[in-house]
Amino acid sequence: MAKRIQFARTGGSEVLELVDVAPAEPGPGEVRVANRAVGLNFIDIYFRTGLYPAPGLPSGLGTEAAGVVDAVGEGVSHLKRGDRVAYAQGPLGAYGESHTLPAAKVVKLPDAIDFETAAASMLKGLTVQYLLRQTRELQGGETVLWHAAAGGVGSIACQWARALGVKLIGTVSSSEKAALAEKNGAWATIDYTREDVVERVRELTGGEMCDVVYDSVGKDTWETSLDCLKPRSLMVSFGNASGPVEGVNLAILNQKGSLFATRPSLNGYADTRERLEWMAGELFEMLESGQVQVDVSHRYPLAEAGRAQDALQNRQTTGSTILLP
Repeated sequence: MAKRIQFARTGGSEVLELVDVAPAEPGPGEVRVANRAVGLNFIDIYFRTGLYPAPGLPSGLGTEAAGVVDAVGEGVSHLKRGDRVAYAQGPLGAYGESHTLPAAKVVKLPDAIDFETAAASMLKGLTVQYLLRQTRELQGGETVLWHAAAGGVGSIACQWARALGVKLIGTVSSSEKAALAEKNGAWATIDYTREDVVERVRELTGGEMCDVVYDSVGKDTWETSLDCLKPRSLMVSFGNASGPVEGVNLAILNQKGSLFATRPSLNGYADTRERLEWMAGELFEMLESGQVQVDVSHRYPLAEAGRAQDALQNRQTTGSTILLP
């Protein structure tokens, strides 16, 4: 038997329970991974609350972890038992000691990258990869606005943007988070609790405004984000921390300067094994070179997944949080 976190109804963190399950044998094209570290992400909360519907209840939770392959299904040729691996996609169920998932969603982990770093960076790092390198391929010299710059995704984005020569302006909620974002490479920060974000962006850019805004907050920042863009630039809405953006009239994009808008996801970019391996390769290169360093600031036992999610949801964390089976 193996322990895992599951939920039988949607709601607050109290719906999460630690249960014993029989590890699933991998079918054709699948592998089973003995998890050594599990990533914690806001999307996990979306599934728990029902914002994103789970395929069925009771359901496992989580999509990101790192560990060792301990069983291989028929037809899998790129992985074998004993391989060190990491993953960020696939069926829910990463919050556990063991997880069985499609082998196409699993990549080999370089020896130089430890399990905790991998679990803390796969989903967040691949997200930054597609945002900075694909949603719009930044060349250097651009000015961008990134909401929640001191969080797990934001911390990686600040470093990667600096490596690309991009001026990243990060929004934060405290002077401590501002200092962290700037340490990670943010060109400037804005404390939205005491500063007007749009006016501060205007001051910082000399009235030019931003080439791209990356917004994982959602409902509360949508209008502000649009007002921070220069004409014909790009609004990237990639999260819903404050709730989903709803009721948008496309005419607002015209009114605010013939703007472009997109709502991307990791699954929309890492949609084949070849693309996933290319994206992961870029992330691993950034980690191995030291241009991106992952701050694993918080570690919780698997049994305390609910407490870990509460801390993340209440913005009590910086950097990345992992669960330890």
